[in-house]
Parts: sequence; structure tokens; C-alpha cells
Amino acid sequence: MKRVQVLGTGCPKCQQTAANAKQAAEAAGVQIELEKVEKPADIAKFGVMFTPALAIDGEVKVSGRIPTVDEIKGWLSA
Repeated sequence: MKRVQVLGTGCPKCQQTAANAKQAAEAAGVQIELEKVEKPADIAKFGVMFTPALAIDGEVKVSGRIPTVDEIKGWLSA
């Protein structure tokens, strides 16, 4: 099971990032544990300056934009 973390304060872009992650996991047939990291101090621990951001198994894959479903599928399958 992959651990997917959406880093952001809960804004619409962060919500879309979480939705894309769920859709990508379903399409890839990968089970994920989806966690929303919303506290600025916790987000800063990842070294992220811009949200939304997405981390998989603790590794930040993207920040400052909404990743596409296909991008996330690729990261989950790797």
C-alpha cells in the first residue's frame, strides 16, 4: 500500500489534487492510504513552499500545481 499525502490548507486546488490521487489509484489498481497534511508547520517539514503538493511514501513529487491523474498513476506504478 502506498502512502499518498496531499499538502495544502484544504483549498479547492488541494481538494482537486486529492480527488485526482484517488482516481489515479483506482485506475492503476493500487491501494493507497490518503492523508491530508494541512498545518503550515507540517507542510514546511517537507520543504514545500507552494501548495498544493503531493508526496508519495514521503517523497514530494510535485508542488505548486495540481498533478494530472496520468502523472499520479505513473508515480504510483513506479
